[in-house]
Amino acid sequence: MISKNQIKLIKQLEQKKFRRREGLFVAEGPKVVGDLMKKWQPACVFATEDYTPPRPADIQHVSEEELRRVSFLQHPQQVLALFPIPPSPTPQPPSPDTLTLALDGVQDPGNLGTIIRLADWFGIGTIVCSEETADAWNPKVVQATMGSIARVDIVYTDLAGMLDKLPEGTPVYGTLLDGNNIYSQELTRGGIIIMGNEGNGLTEKVRRRVNRRLLIPSYRTDDTAESLNVAIATAIVCAEFRRRGSAYR
Repeated sequence: MISKNQIKLIKQLEQKKFRRREGLFVAEGPKVVGDLMKKWQPACVFATEDYTPPRPADIQHVSEEELRRVSFLQHPQQVLALFPIPPSPTPQPPSPDTLTLALDGVQDPGNLGTIIRLADWFGIGTIVCSEETADAWNPKVVQATMGSIARVDIVYTDLAGMLDKLPEGTPVYGTLLDGNNIYSQELTRGGIIIMGNEGNGLTEKVRRRVNRRLLIPSYRTDDTAESLNVAIATAIVCAEFRRRGSAYR
C-alpha cells in the first residue's frame, strides 16, 4: 500500500522547486522506466503485480487504483519510479566531427522531450539548454523522451556565455527567417545547432553569436503556415546534417 507521504512526494515532483529540493524525478511505464534502469538505479519503484522489471529492483507493489492516484498519465502503465536527478555535465567544446544541439528558451515540455528523443535517434550525445529552457526532468518531458533522456546528456548553462568561450571558427548554426536555404547551404561535419523559442525564435544575444544562418524553406507560393513547430524543425535540420554524411558521436 502506498502511504500518504509517498503520494504527497510524488505529486510535489511535478513542480521544479520540489524536484530540486528532493533531487528526484518521476518516470512512468515499462519502456521509459526500463530504459532508465539500464543507466540509473531508481530510488523507489511502485508497480502492479503484473510488472516485470528489466533488472532486479526493490519494488513496492500497488493496486491499479493506487497507481492511478499518483500517475501523471491519463492511462497509467504498470509502473511509476522515482530516480535521482543526475548531475549536470560540464559543457565541452565540440570536436570537429561532433554535432551538439543547443536550445534557446524552448518552453513546451512536449517539444523538449521530443527533441531529446530526436537527438538520441540522430546520434547527438549532448543538448545544451539555456536557463530559460523548460526543465528536462519535468514528468511530461521525461515521458515524451520515451527513455532517450538516459542516453543524451542535458546541460543547463548561460548559452550566450558558453558560445563566447568556443574555439574561434567553431560553426554555430541557427535557424532564422533571413537564413540561407538549408538544402543548398554548405554544412560541416560538426558544430552547434541552435533552436529557438516556439514563439520568438532565437534571442538577440544568441542570434548575434550565430555565424551560419539556416532557413527551412516553405514550398508554398501563396499563404502558408507562419512557422514550423520547433521539434519538427529540429528533426528536419538534424536529418539534413546526417544525410550529408556527418559522423555519429
